[in-house]
Amino acid sequence: MGPSAGNCAGTKRGLQAKTNKRQRRIQIFVRYEIDTAKALGTVAQDSFPRGADGVSPCFPAGRNWKEFFMSNSVLAGQTNGGAPKISKISEAVIRIAGNSQDGIQAIGGFLARLAGRSEQEVMTFMTIPSTISGGPSIFQVRIGSGEVLSSGDEADVLLAFYQHSYEGHLNSLKKGGLVLYDSDHVEANPEWQKNYHHIGIPISSLTVEAIGGTAKDKGKNIYSLGLIAKMFDLNVAKLEKLVTERFTGKDQSIVKNALAAFHAGHAHSLGGVLETFKFVDSQSKHGQQVVMNGNEALGYGLIAAGVRFGAAYPITPWSDIMELLRRELPKYGGSFIQTEDEIAAISMAIGASYAGRVAVTGSSGPGISLKTEALGWAVMAEMPLIIVNVQRGGPATGMPTSTEQSDLNIACFGSHGDAPRVVIAPADVEDCFYTAILAVNIARKYMGPFFIITEQGIATRIEAFPEPNLEKVCQDITPDFTPVADHKPYDLSKPDGITQHLPPGTRIGSGKYPIVTGLEHDELGHPTGSPKLHMQMMAKRRKKLQVLGATLPTPKVYGPPEGNVLLVGWGSTQGPIKEAVDRSRAAGDSVSSLHIKHLNPLPPGLENIFSGFNHVLVVEMNDEGLYGFGQLGSLLRSRYCDPKIRGLTKTDGLTFKVKEILERAKTNVADGLRKL
Repeated sequence: MGPSAGNCAGTKRGLQAKTNKRQRRIQIFVRYEIDTAKALGTVAQDSFPRGADGVSPCFPAGRNWKEFFMSNSVLAGQTNGGAPKISKISEAVIRIAGNSQDGIQAIGGFLARLAGRSEQEVMTFMTIPSTISGGPSIFQVRIGSGEVLSSGDEADVLLAFYQHSYEGHLNSLKKGGLVLYDSDHVEANPEWQKNYHHIGIPISSLTVEAIGGTAKDKGKNIYSLGLIAKMFDLNVAKLEKLVTERFTGKDQSIVKNALAAFHAGHAHSLGGVLETFKFVDSQSKHGQQVVMNGNEALGYGLIAAGVRFGAAYPITPWSDIMELLRRELPKYGGSFIQTEDEIAAISMAIGASYAGRVAVTGSSGPGISLKTEALGWAVMAEMPLIIVNVQRGGPATGMPTSTEQSDLNIACFGSHGDAPRVVIAPADVEDCFYTAILAVNIARKYMGPFFIITEQGIATRIEAFPEPNLEKVCQDITPDFTPVADHKPYDLSKPDGITQHLPPGTRIGSGKYPIVTGLEHDELGHPTGSPKLHMQMMAKRRKKLQVLGATLPTPKVYGPPEGNVLLVGWGSTQGPIKEAVDRSRAAGDSVSSLHIKHLNPLPPGLENIFSGFNHVLVVEMNDEGLYGFGQLGSLLRSRYCDPKIRGLTKTDGLTFKVKEILERAKTNVADGLRKL
């Protein structure tokens, strides 16, 4: 029997549905190809005709989508025998947004380390959730062939793994920037497609396809690394080596799967037509570079300085230094002890320093508060000690994984009584390494506790810098047990107040062996209640820091030594401030900057620098306080009594953006003029 009319109609509808479905697939693919070509600049924004909806492609009669696409994009992109067009760029800012479980820090780390090994400048910024279960996280990396001073205000490329990543970070992308998103988890907003170029790729499912087995999408970070490597024409061989190194010691199947995911991502066609980007050669050839974050640089700097003992209790974001020293010190005959609490840690480190070799302890925020009583003991006993404070958002538990500069007051003044100590803040990752060596040498010479205050923004930031000459910088500080005729560890006859301890076991000819105590003492360390001796010892402890302060180098002004506005900073604000100065001066504004590394005691000559400017704005990441000046701002005002010193502060847990500094400075100067 022939088919009934009803069956024919059903068959017709079925064929039509399949045809429509096929057309929709073609339409989606064509829109993907179009968006790709537009994003990469191979075709003009409005070169594609649109249908009645204003969105879907509509092709001229007699021409199919493939003919139109090939004629308008492939021919524009191919310049060398069919090869994709390559555009030279000097820098790029890439923001990766997802969840902390996705390994997005690994992607950024690979890119940063590749840049370092390629003699390029690099700086990164990351946020991670403070909860054990994880959550939304970002990693931003700025790679440049010239000088890179900050991690970048706005991204050129956003890689978004989830809808919240896409919606929450699209505003961090430059207008006209490119958003590469996982179409398995992200639905693009048509309104936003007008301002940003969109490329959707089913990253999760393609990762599963590439790796197979039960891996699910756990390798999508490495797959995405392959996509980025293709987009920026990165060195595949070096990236393969980095990926292999990352999984050294793991089962070979893990390395194999990682490389399979990377190669699959790199082989994937970004729409079939791709204008790749290639960094121009580096302008500043440093030769061999090392790539690490601030915590790593500080830890290795302490080892190079000769430190062989440390004690601490784990806390974010200090713990990375602790883990590095615990792993590395035994290789050099040293040891690192995890104690039961913060008080035990600093007390053990003080004991090790008394034994004749400078020791280290460290913590963050809450842990530093717990250490302050024992810190006062080290001041009284004049015991050399390195204390590292990796600052985070406070007070209390605060924001453990966010950056802040709110511990300057406790570093300078924490502890009861008058307890002078040295405080210094490194400005970047390279500075962390050399600051550690400087700190050990000052502590040994001036006999007292030395604070190195860094911050989460430097601790987790990855940078590349010239490889240190270890033969020159590494030092041996083994105790000297040479016998002496007599010894007073607190000799009041020294005009500069600087005296030395002898390591226990050193023979003293006179037979008068000193002691150490937290009580006020005489010249041999014996306890005393003498008002006169107390005043003399207080003066001695103060005087040696005054002597140190007088020998410190006066910081150099970045820009002209006189002008309208001087931006003053410390710690991680150095780079963004310098970039703000460069932008301002390019626009014709009279702006300079000053970076203060030595915070207690302050270096000489600052008042002369301040006198050359109409406005002195102190840029720092802490609260403005009761009187509106911030912590360093208040310290400078109390020291120099200069009313033009004002604060430019914030407490959002993020590093300063260049545009933030410029906008806030403009407002601050205007407010100051109105007050005048």
